[in-house]
Amino acid sequence: MTGREVIAPAADAVAEALAAGRAVRDAEQGPAPEDAPYGLLGGALGHSWSPRIHRELGSFPYALHALPDPADAADLVRSGDWRGLNVTIPHKRLAAEAADVRTPFVEAHGAANTLVRLDDGRVLADNTDPWGFAFLLDGFLRRHMGADASWLRGRKAVVLGTGGASEAVGSVLSEAGAEVARISRSGGPGHGYGTLVEDHGDAALLVNTTPVGMYPACPASPLPAGILGAMEGLRGVLDIVYNPLRTGLVLDARDAGIPAEGGLVMLVAQALRSSELWQGVGLDHDLVGRIAGELERGSMNVFFIGMPGCGKTGAARRLARMVQRPFVDLDDAFEMEYGETPAACIARDGEAAFRDRETAVLAAHGADTGLVVACGGGVVCRPENRRLMEQNGTVVMLDRPLDQLSRNDRPLTAARGVEALAAERMPLYREWADLEVRCTGSAEGDAVLVRSLLGL
Repeated sequence: MTGREVIAPAADAVAEALAAGRAVRDAEQGPAPEDAPYGLLGGALGHSWSPRIHRELGSFPYALHALPDPADAADLVRSGDWRGLNVTIPHKRLAAEAADVRTPFVEAHGAANTLVRLDDGRVLADNTDPWGFAFLLDGFLRRHMGADASWLRGRKAVVLGTGGASEAVGSVLSEAGAEVARISRSGGPGHGYGTLVEDHGDAALLVNTTPVGMYPACPASPLPAGILGAMEGLRGVLDIVYNPLRTGLVLDARDAGIPAEGGLVMLVAQALRSSELWQGVGLDHDLVGRIAGELERGSMNVFFIGMPGCGKTGAARRLARMVQRPFVDLDDAFEMEYGETPAACIARDGEAAFRDRETAVLAAHGADTGLVVACGGGVVCRPENRRLMEQNGTVVMLDRPLDQLSRNDRPLTAARGVEALAAERMPLYREWADLEVRCTGSAEGDAVLVRSLLGL
């Protein structure tokens, strides 16, 4: 779907505006040369945060090597002119096998995510995921339990998934003294998610290491609704998925009143450990929080909600220009996707059909990052829309007195009356909003105020 557009409504202009916005947001300098000393090796890499992270860490230039063919990947590992490589799916086992020297963890588990070119030319295979998860875990426990990893001693920790990532997570939890239960989606007693409450309801910590809920299939959760709340002993949830920023599992946990965090800190922490190995120096570990915070602020969408005619579009457009982000008017995006305006859709097919299609458009943009989005006034009419915004976004409510609302070309306002709509929607706007802003009297003023309050 498209819909990111600054001025012109034409689809070509939207695509050009999106490309320009991404160029400003993501390509802060040209692509690294293929012979860059550092890089990431994988199959289909797509957009990666690794170059930005490693620039901040000092391990730069940093190239992306998308090599789906194992033979090409092996050739790069053995003979490429590089100093350090991160390795991701599907080449982690290949990297371990092709290396000359392996750390004990890599030797035991057969998978490497970091390669180091030693001074004598040999290749060392390491895995920094355990270090990264330990960093995430320690911070989480200190923030929410007021304790270090020793808090886990004698407590049960459930790990969803039995792949390579679960081995890294399980090793850290076991070292902390936890009773670790690694479970797959199916299997015998104690192994299926369906018996999680029955078999592991006393677990104090749950960690997801599966890719379920990862972009673009988000926000999804590997667990059915209600399971987390039924686990009476559960005190915390971690999900190593970092895109979206808040997975379905993290949102489920928060709805159940359970502290939960995603994997962005782990991503940065494992990168820092890789950079230390490549550069042969110790780095300031405070860099992890600073870089993760910058990534989160830059990636977080800003969604404007509020009554029809309150000025969402004008304020959102001006904010997008101020902070150089792509702008999306959800009604315009709807028209580009379906070839008709929301008003025309409602007139022909009814409001329910329009809401279904509006949710589909929102889902596409909600999974994206770094956008400023003006939503239609009725977006709060569908409860599922809330999560589509929460997964990667901050929700801003613009509040304007009812007698000052614009009523031009607003079929539902005309049909029901502004007071009736306000009675239905205002409680939802306030419930969904992370930030409520009283309109200043101008779109420019509203945008300036929101920018200041959000620290953009």
